[in-house]
Amino acid sequence: MTHNPPVSTTIDEPADDAGEVEMMLFALQRSRAQFAWKVGGLDHAALHAAQPPSAMTLAGLIKHLSLVEAQRTAECFGGPGYGRQWAGYDGPDWEWRSAADDTPEELYALWADCVARSTEALDRMLSAGGLDQPTRAADGPGPGGNLRRALVDLHDEYARHVGHADLFREAIDGLVGEDPPLPTRPSRTTRT
Repeated sequence: MTHNPPVSTTIDEPADDAGEVEMMLFALQRSRAQFAWKVGGLDHAALHAAQPPSAMTLAGLIKHLSLVEAQRTAECFGGPGYGRQWAGYDGPDWEWRSAADDTPEELYALWADCVARSTEALDRMLSAGGLDQPTRAADGPGPGGNLRRALVDLHDEYARHVGHADLFREAIDGLVGEDPPLPTRPSRTTRT
């Protein structure tokens, strides 16, 4: 059974005169959409297949980026804590190891939840101030730096792993490309 991506693969282009916040959010949304396209539509075997010489899998990438989203939400965006889904966390590389036990449904649901929580917390924080405001943890000050830096770091984490997902997906079924295909739009006919 194949599964659809849990996060939208639609890329909404910003206006030509978009400001810094809108452009930064666009970059993050585009990277999330690219990642969703690269990991979507795959079954258990494909998500859990290692691509030597790396031991990484798409399942591990999904769980890792879920943890990164949860971390930014809890430690930088003033959102709720990590949540019960991370109760088993036992140190570095846990998400990569534990992904081997997760079904595609569990992985996709986890990532979708973490992205939704991150987006909500980030939107709340942005509505309370700009990118220069200090980061905020759910229970006090964040790890330092400002919201701009935390947002750039989140985007960079996606950008790095979209490259991995791109190579892994090509090895699995030959899917290539930078951006997901645009939705089909009805053609216009002109009358003369």
